[in-house]
Amino acid sequence: MPVGQRRAGLSEVPERAFLLGWVAGDAGVQSLDPEMDELAELARTAGAEVVGSDVQRRERPDPALFFGRGKVEELGALRAELAFDLLIANEELSPRQQRNLEQELEVKVLDRTELILDIFAQHARTREGRLQVEVAQLRHLLPRLTGGRDLSRLGGGIGTRGPGEQKLEADRRRIRTRLRQFDRELKEVRGERALHREGRARRSLRTVALVGYTNAGKSTLLNRMTAGGAETEHRLFATLDPRTRLLRLPGGLDCLLTDTVGFIQKLPHDLVAAFRATLEEVGSADVLVHVLDAGQPRAEQQLETVHQTLGELDALDRPRILALNKVDRLSVGARSRLQMVPWDGYAAAVAVSALTGEGVEDLGAALATLLAEPLERLEVVVPYTDPQSLLRWRRYGRIEHEEYTDRGVHVVGRVPPGLARSLLGEDAEDPLAGGDARGVPGDPARAPRPRG
Repeated sequence: MPVGQRRAGLSEVPERAFLLGWVAGDAGVQSLDPEMDELAELARTAGAEVVGSDVQRRERPDPALFFGRGKVEELGALRAELAFDLLIANEELSPRQQRNLEQELEVKVLDRTELILDIFAQHARTREGRLQVEVAQLRHLLPRLTGGRDLSRLGGGIGTRGPGEQKLEADRRRIRTRLRQFDRELKEVRGERALHREGRARRSLRTVALVGYTNAGKSTLLNRMTAGGAETEHRLFATLDPRTRLLRLPGGLDCLLTDTVGFIQKLPHDLVAAFRATLEEVGSADVLVHVLDAGQPRAEQQLETVHQTLGELDALDRPRILALNKVDRLSVGARSRLQMVPWDGYAAAVAVSALTGEGVEDLGAALATLLAEPLERLEVVVPYTDPQSLLRWRRYGRIEHEEYTDRGVHVVGRVPPGLARSLLGEDAEDPLAGGDARGVPGDPARAPRPRG
């Protein structure tokens, strides 16, 4: 049964959840308000009814309970008054702390990580999504297993003699076995995704990935700009499985637009690892469109969270456009202030409304400008020992002629200037000069050159 629901007779009723946060040292309790508001939204997304919340300021977490004993005793008294049956902590708890809190309060205790994992489990639709969520859940569960003295495999042949195996050890062994199986399946998924990307590169289709905080409007923007079909709901993590659609940009340029899973503060590391195959779409995109909810009071904090996550994925070096979404909710003055902000690191910042369509044409024009970098005609022989150069050519440029020779792949086509310089600076050969493509300084006869 999902988090947030419990049975009452034959019907399911929401669990009553109390939220508890922690702030260190001299930091003000109010500094945690945005995180606590987000935790409440996560709890409601999971199906719980939030009946109260509190924040404790403490120098360091208690090793046994995380929160101070006085605060735990206070919660015990509040439990009778508020009748909550679920405590959700904003911080990640150790297995020991979680067990101790459950024993002290006699309620179910979850931390922020488990809550997010449960929401992902509820929203996973495809085989890939379910695999990734279950891997993350099993990795989180493994150190939290508890077991009794239920011994198995007593007697009965080789390998079964002795005192036997505790149930806890058997459960851990089964989880590790399942993890190995799921990891193998996810490797297959990663391989399939790589083949799809290679196929797109062969068709010379550039790729654009929509990234951003959860519930920023990425799926609505995908539907607005393309034929759509993506599920859109006003809830956190409505999209877990990436969707790719063909996008026709001004000037007749075609590209592929991909909607990706949303980010959030304190995104569990197990989830980032499990969704690596999905998030590879971000790292391999030619351009990232960062969708930001411009009307969100915590927009600046959400912007920084997305930057941190992109850094973890080694994707901060991708060309980026900022789509300031939901401007239909803003006043004229607020819109003007948005245009005056120097959005560092972005090729362009465009005010849009995925709901009404306002500014979407401007966003398409900005994408077309960024993707339609002038291409230079180039003719080189790429050695067989350098397959990556050929892959990059297929991905970023256009191949007009390709012939396999004894020296390597003789390629004629067009590439962006930066890639042309890179190709000419590596081990490719000029087919006319017959020498090293890097040329020799001061020897113009051997220096390679783009063919005009």
